[in-house]
Amino acid sequence: MAKQIISTEQAPAAIGTYSQAVKVGTTVYLSGQIPLDPATMEVVEGGIQAEISRVFDNLSAVCEAAGGSLQDIVKLNIFLTDLTNFPIVNEIMASYFQTPYPARAAIGVAALPKGVGVEMDAVMVLE
Repeated sequence: MAKQIISTEQAPAAIGTYSQAVKVGTTVYLSGQIPLDPATMEVVEGGIQAEISRVFDNLSAVCEAAGGSLQDIVKLNIFLTDLTNFPIVNEIMASYFQTPYPARAAIGVAALPKGVGVEMDAVMVLE
């Protein structure tokens, strides 16, 4: 199957040697998103809540560019520099997703690009 590169200006441009997402068949692999404002490429202000919301907004934009939505995500990986923020992720995620929720992992990491507190990547399957 051929790979299709997914790209949108509604999410931050890639800041390395990767694509925002790659579609193969009906499966879309979304690269990690950090809380960058796509217009300025700067980290959003407002603390971890603002960072988590921006990451979900960025993932949503890439999902839409691929022809889907957050509801089509089947696997979500969440990377946090402070796992005590996990309840905040759950609270904010509930406003972006509806049941059935995707499979998910939360991973504590020492550091993330640009000193942010959260990064997420995902796998989406389209109808």
